[in-house]
Amino acid sequence: HVQLVESGGGSVQPGGSLRLSCVVSGYSSHSHCMGWFRQAPGKEREAVASIDIDGSTSYAESVKGRFTNSRDKSKNTLYLEMNNLKFEDTAMYYCSAEGGCSWANFKADFGYWDEGTQVTVS
Repeated sequence: HVQLVESGGGSVQPGGSLRLSCVVSGYSSHSHCMGWFRQAPGKEREAVASIDIDGSTSYAESVKGRFTNSRDKSKNTLYLEMNNLKFEDTAMYYCSAEGGCSWANFKADFGYWDEGTQVTVS
């Protein structure tokens, strides 16, 4: 049974940075496609970033150049480095597993997710 525990969210001013972490258990993060999505109040879930088995990453246009998705095999942890944060980045952020591989498939199928972590830019 996969478990995902996100952390690192918080409140920052525009232009600030945060690094989200997602500790994975019951599942090898480096052997599967994983990703991040977010959901703001009253809005649809939005894919943010994905990482495929070969380590290739994809990003939503709105975060390209500002967010970096990575993983640490030794810690079985996924990271989302977020820089130059904007008001519109405010949302609950979730890491997900067992979803689609490649960007198009990930947007259609996030797979499994857990509690999430709140990011507020104000």
